[in-house]
Amino acid sequence: MNLPVPSLDPAISSRLRHTAEGLVPVVVQQHGSGEVLMLAWVDDEALARTLATGRATYWSRSRREYWVKGETSGHTQEVKEVRLDCDGDTLLFVVDQVDGACHTGDRTCFDADLVHRFDG
Repeated sequence: MNLPVPSLDPAISSRLRHTAEGLVPVVVQQHGSGEVLMLAWVDDEALARTLATGRATYWSRSRREYWVKGETSGHTQEVKEVRLDCDGDTLLFVVDQVDGACHTGDRTCFDADLVHRFDG
C-alpha cells in the first residue's frame, strides 16, 4: 500500500531559500549536547516527510533519491526540533541520534580530519 506523500506548508516553503536544484542544507545537531553530527540536504518533500513523521528524511544528491536516516543502518535520528536560520538558507535539525551519524560509522561526520586548531 502506498502512503500519500505529505506536502510542505506553502508558508514554510516560501521562507526557504532553495538552491537552483530546489535544495536547502541541513545542519544536524545532537539534542542536549549541541554536538554537530552531519550536514545533509532536503527539498520541500523531504522536509514535509520529516515534519510529518519526526524521522529525519533527506535528499541524497549522489543517489538522487530520498532516504530516511537509519532505515537500513539502524542509526536513526528522531527529530526534536526543526529551526530555520535568519536568512532562510539553512535548516537545523536537532535530533536524538542512535549510534553513529556518519556513513563511515563515526559518531559525527566531523571526527575524521582536523584541519587546524587555534590555541590561546
